[in-house]
Amino acid sequence: MKIKRPHLQLFLLLPLLFLLPGCTVFNISLAPSVKPLEEKVLEGKGKPKILLLDLDGVISFKEATSSFGMKTTPSIVAFFREALLKAEKDKKIAGLIVRINSPGGGVTASDTIYHEIMNFRKKKKVPVYAFIMDVGASGGYYVAAAADSIIASPTAITGSIGVLAMKLNIEGLMGKIGVAEETYKSGPKKDFWSPFRPSTPEEKKMLQGIIDNLYARFVGVVYESRKKALTRDEVKALADGRILTAEQALDAKLVDKVGYLEDAVADMKKALKTERAKVVTYARPGSFKPTIYSGVPLPGQQIINLISFGPDEFASSSGVKFMYLWNP
Repeated sequence: MKIKRPHLQLFLLLPLLFLLPGCTVFNISLAPSVKPLEEKVLEGKGKPKILLLDLDGVISFKEATSSFGMKTTPSIVAFFREALLKAEKDKKIAGLIVRINSPGGGVTASDTIYHEIMNFRKKKKVPVYAFIMDVGASGGYYVAAAADSIIASPTAITGSIGVLAMKLNIEGLMGKIGVAEETYKSGPKKDFWSPFRPSTPEEKKMLQGIIDNLYARFVGVVYESRKKALTRDEVKALADGRILTAEQALDAKLVDKVGYLEDAVADMKKALKTERAKVVTYARPGSFKPTIYSGVPLPGQQIINLISFGPDEFASSSGVKFMYLWNP
C-alpha cells in the first residue's frame, strides 16, 4: 500500500503513542480541515477575469459529508457566500457566470443564494450571466433570475416555477405495526401538520396560505428579471409548475439565448469589450480543473437524483419542507 508522506508520518507515530507511560490522553483529529477557496485558471489570458461558479445539486443549507464521515464541507449556500465575498475583493474580476445544474431545493436556501448574487451585482457592478447546463428548474431558475442574462444549453430543462410543501403521513403505518403516538399540546395548532395524524381542513387552508405567499414571491422575482419581455400576468401563466426545454423557454422569454458555455463566455467578453480575458473558478486546494467544462461540484456534494429524491434528503425532524423544487 502506497502512503503519502504526511499520512506516512502519522501512520508511524500512532504505535509510539500507545507505548508512552502515564495516563495522558491524546485527542488527534484525522479529519482534514476545510481550507479557503483558491483561484484556478481554466482558460484564456489577459488581466480581466471572468469568474465561473457552479450551482450544482439540491440547494440547501446542509453541509456535505464524505462517505466515511471524516470530512465535512460547507453547504452550497456557504460556498456562494465565501466565493462572492472573495470575488468582491478582487479588482480584476470583471464578470461572473453561474453555471447551474440543479432541480432547486429549499425555499430559503434558494432565496439566500439569489440575495447573495444580487448583492454582488450591486456592489461589484459587473455583468452576471446564468448558464443552465442540464437542469435549472424551480429554485435553480429562481437563482438564475438574479443574472443580467440567462443562457440555456440546447438540451437543458428549466421552468417548474412554483412551491412544494411535503409531508409524510405515517399514521396508518404506525397502526399496522402496533405503535401509538401521544401528543400533549398547549393549543390546538401546536402540532400543526403533524405526520402522525390527518390534517384538518383548517390546517390545509393555513398551509395553502403560506404556499401562496411563497409562490407570489417566486413570481415577483421572475417578473423583476423578465419584465422587459413579459408582463406579470404572462409570468403567472408560465408559473404553473410546467417544465420547458431550452427552445420552449426561449420562445416563452424565460431565457435570453440558447447556446453553449463557450458562447456565454464569448458574450461576456463582448460585453466587457475585450478579446482577452481569463476564465477562473474557485475551488478547494487539491482539486484539478483543466477546462471550463470540468465539473466543479462542491466536495461531497450530492448527485442529483430526480427519481428517488424525497423530503428525507433535507435530513431534518421537521414535518414540513417548503421547497422551490422540481420533484417528479
